[in-house]
Amino acid sequence: MVRVETDNRVRTLAFDRPESKNAFSPMAAGELIDALEAAADDDARAVVLTGDGDAFSAGGDIQSMADRDETPYESYRRVQATLNTVIETILTSPFPIIAKVNGDAVGAGTNIVAACDFVYADTEARFGEVFANVGLIPDSGGTVILPALVGFRTAKELTMTGRLFDAEEASEMDLVNRALPAEELDDAVDDLLETLGKKPTETLALTKRGLHENIGRPLRDALDREAHLQVLAYGSEAHEIGVNAFLNGERPEFR
Repeated sequence: MVRVETDNRVRTLAFDRPESKNAFSPMAAGELIDALEAAADDDARAVVLTGDGDAFSAGGDIQSMADRDETPYESYRRVQATLNTVIETILTSPFPIIAKVNGDAVGAGTNIVAACDFVYADTEARFGEVFANVGLIPDSGGTVILPALVGFRTAKELTMTGRLFDAEEASEMDLVNRALPAEELDDAVDDLLETLGKKPTETLALTKRGLHENIGRPLRDALDREAHLQVLAYGSEAHEIGVNAFLNGERPEFR
């Protein structure tokens, strides 16, 4: 369901059900959670999330929805343990997560992309909050992260119409960082990884925590959290290296 590769502390996780356009199942969710937790345990410096074949992820597995036989409470527990935990793990992972969107990413696929720290997409890729088309509301963080990225009114329009939109439009609404021709996608992601590799991983982790943990917080609480995280940064090796390099007129070399 999720293929794992490692190269120079960069972990690539690929949805591996190309015959179903990498439809997202509870098993795939579990494997993705396990793979992200393993990457943290192994001190990965970045994760690239992509799909095998010609799609990133077609979203929820419709056949499994049709076959589902569970009580409302069982449904609640399943959503909490799979979709919600995937998004929480992406948001709290202590490294940048880059979505390399090689093809369509719709439904849960769109919202997993939204949760990632960087998104580079093939110009031919399509996105869509298609949940209403099958009588569902947006899940996988869609009611939380999507409005924060694209704005409240645009989020309403996307989720209530369920329309598909391309990578160029996704870029214009800040769901995607860059939309690129397929032949340029790998090089662009490699360039980003090279840039991130020159930054202190621990500082990027604290930055990510600050941005994500302060979503929706009252101003005073958010500033207090920011101050706590900055104190952690003050005491880090990265801060010492950066300050010394600046004072010596040198380029910092972070470990």
